[in-house]
Amino acid sequence: MSEAAPAPGGGSGRDGAGGDGGAEAGLGYEQARAALDDVVRRLESGGLSLEESLALWERGERLADVCQAWLDGARRRVDGALRPPEPGRGD
Repeated sequence: MSEAAPAPGGGSGRDGAGGDGGAEAGLGYEQARAALDDVVRRLESGGLSLEESLALWERGERLADVCQAWLDGARRRVDGALRPPEPGRGD
């Protein structure tokens, strides 16, 4: 039962700018969540330049998109598992 969820697809992102998504796109949920926690801590600690803060914010947005894609995939899997079998299917 250790089947991994499929990696989230590269959507358009929150800002509508397609693009590469950087290294974030290949992260698993737990990795992306931990990285997002780190981004939030760094932003909350202050002491960063505006440019550094903006770059971190943008990375946080990409990480949040990755996390959401994993959660959406998990929801689809759960919904599929809970759906009653269709009548007439020999599965």
